[in-house]
Amino acid sequence: MSKDEFLWTEKYRPHTVKDTLLSDNLKKTFQKFVDQRNVPNLILSGGPGVGKTTVAKAMLDELGCDWIKINGSLEGRQIDTLRNEIMNYASSSSIISGGRKYVILDEADYLNPNSVQPALRTFMEEFAHNCGFILTCNYKGRIIEPLHSRCSVIDFVVPTSEKPQIASQFFKKTTVILKAEKIEYDNATVAQLISKHFPDFRKVINELQRYSASGKIDSGILTNLQENSLKALVKLLKEKDFTGSRKWVEENALETTDLYRALYDACGVYLQPQSIPGLILILAQYQYQDAFALDKRINTSACLVEIMMKCLFK
Repeated sequence: MSKDEFLWTEKYRPHTVKDTLLSDNLKKTFQKFVDQRNVPNLILSGGPGVGKTTVAKAMLDELGCDWIKINGSLEGRQIDTLRNEIMNYASSSSIISGGRKYVILDEADYLNPNSVQPALRTFMEEFAHNCGFILTCNYKGRIIEPLHSRCSVIDFVVPTSEKPQIASQFFKKTTVILKAEKIEYDNATVAQLISKHFPDFRKVINELQRYSASGKIDSGILTNLQENSLKALVKLLKEKDFTGSRKWVEENALETTDLYRALYDACGVYLQPQSIPGLILILAQYQYQDAFALDKRINTSACLVEIMMKCLFK
């Protein structure tokens, strides 16, 4: 069994635009690309797990296009990757259809803006007749303007009016997966897990797979999720791993008030006694600031940085 077959997110990934979990407007836009058999260069922007890469793959699968995917947060930062792998691929003819082929650049906001992104701009023009590019990102502001001007930019936003409908569709999808995998489950627990992480569909499916090892999904996993998540965060803070703590903030949908309270309740377990008063002051400050923060994740990341710099852990 390959890695992709083992991961539920890949095993049950939609292969058509119709089957994706997106707002009506987004589905219409992507379906139009498929119907016209013309997918332009795209920048797909939105939070983690909302379906950016999924719909990119679905469109290209539906059209029968040849494509490759490169993770910008790993090898994609290096200019050599662009010159070698992408250039060789983009300049050759499609093996599958003989037509236009595509490069999906995942997490393109991590591509080096001083070397890789400017070079990519040139490649988009040089191989426009043969190869298209689909860039996915969490923060479109990190992608240079010349790439914006060469792509159609699509923001993945779930309208408030459509959230109940999409959440309901996702609930049905998760139950189909659990039944297919022969996992017992409690409807209320699955619904609560979806509510906790919505609209990060990937996170929910990964957590369900993780806790399916026991053969049952029940209310106990919610407590385990929070406890294990907090332990992972404390380890990052203790090691002064800024990159890891920032990634933790992006991947965890825990309400900030819940996070601050969890750190407060556990301070006696994880901190040296002399650091507890300082932690309380830090939490009080950032909890207050949270009410006025334009981007709560930035505020939360700042709080964690101050904790890791000023507190002593056991």
